[in-house]
Amino acid sequence: MPVTWIPGSGFWANSYLVGSVLVDCGVLPMQIAPYRDRIKEIVLTHCHYDHTAHITEIRAMTGGRVSIHRLDGLNLGNDLLSSAMLFGEKASPVSVDRLLDDGERVGDLIVIHTPGHTPGSICLYHEGEEVLISGDTVFTHGSFGRYDLPGGNLSALKASLQKLSGYGIRGVYAGHGDPVREGGNRHIAAALKVIREIHG
Repeated sequence: MPVTWIPGSGFWANSYLVGSVLVDCGVLPMQIAPYRDRIKEIVLTHCHYDHTAHITEIRAMTGGRVSIHRLDGLNLGNDLLSSAMLFGEKASPVSVDRLLDDGERVGDLIVIHTPGHTPGSICLYHEGEEVLISGDTVFTHGSFGRYDLPGGNLSALKASLQKLSGYGIRGVYAGHGDPVREGGNRHIAAALKVIREIHG
């Protein structure tokens, strides 16, 4: 199943559409409008404001049910833990329809709990296509998410990268930057190597 990339601009996160599932809501609602009739579910990879800024408008436009990992669900309305203050904004409380756990499915996507960037960070994996939508857990070319923000944890992030290395991954669709459609496991391995070399 193809992944539609909806690019974020500046520090705003990418969104992705997989079937009827929209991942993340940092992009402007007008970018989502062409897909509004397809969207039934909205999944947030974590609670940070650059991924959630337009959730209220996008939910109203699409009628999609909102899901997030249970460890980040309560942080959506917290100025500090949502990092809204870094963007000069105040967090708005968001009512969540579904609190996710590791191994659950949203549409054709499997939830992989990957804490470290935030306690409830997740990746979403399409097994048949070997595609990983990675939020801010891991980026391409050996990069990974920050762990120095409130709720971040270096040890947890290293464990999450190790966990991801056990999956067969061709495409990596990260929260920021351009996606890669082949060789995804190499990008995961590079990030794991870098974090081990820097932090032991």
